[in-house]
Parts: sequence; structure tokens; C-alpha cells
Amino acid sequence: MDLPTDIVTLMHRPDVLVYLATTNEDGSPHVAPLWADADPSAGLIVLNTAEGRRKVRNIRRDPRVMLSANAPDALWPAWKVIGTVVEITSEGADEHIDALARRYTGEPWEPVDGEVRLRLLIRPDRVLE
Repeated sequence: MDLPTDIVTLMHRPDVLVYLATTNEDGSPHVAPLWADADPSAGLIVLNTAEGRRKVRNIRRDPRVMLSANAPDALWPAWKVIGTVVEITSEGADEHIDALARRYTGEPWEPVDGEVRLRLLIRPDRVLE
């Protein structure tokens, strides 16, 4: 599925957080705000997090996710994506979080001792606008 241009544009803004919903083991929802990126050539949404976080444990058990975001200057309509995490990788994750930090804060990313960064590659299965 191609990512709509307006979603790619929104995800490249430095003032937009994406809310990632996963499912806890007991079936309850878990929602986390994240910096976001998109790879339109691959049709993927790319998020960055760290090993050991609840969202990662949830995704390893059930890769189905939902994402939502809206621009602060246009609160409605929000867009939503139902998707599947097709890959969790540490490859390129440090460089990716540094690029996101520079976009969102204007500052380089400061590594945390012992933290393993991960990129979450999400295939959109359905876009709801």
C-alpha cells in the first residue's frame, strides 16, 4: 500500500507526534507517543524505540498496531493507520534516532549507556482519514 502524501508530509513535521497503540498480554490497550518517520519509497512507517519497552514486548507477541496523529495547527481530521510491524531491527537505529532528535529538538541524540535502540518498520494495511 502506498502511503498517502499528506501522511508522509505530516510525519516529517517536527511538531507532530504519532501515537502507537499495541495490545498488552491481557488484551488491554497500550498507547505511546513517538517521534515518527516515513519511508515512502518502501511504503513503510518507521518508528524508533528501545529494547525492553512494553511496546516492543507487545509487538513481538502481536505485530498488529494502530497509529494516529494530527497536526497541531489542524486538529481535525486526525489520520489513523492500521498496520503490521514487519521488522524490528537495531540496524541503523542509532543513526535514525539521531536524525529524529535533530528534526524534533534541533540537537543531536545523546546515547544512553546500555540502551539498544530499535527501528520498527510498519506496513500500513489500512489508512483511515
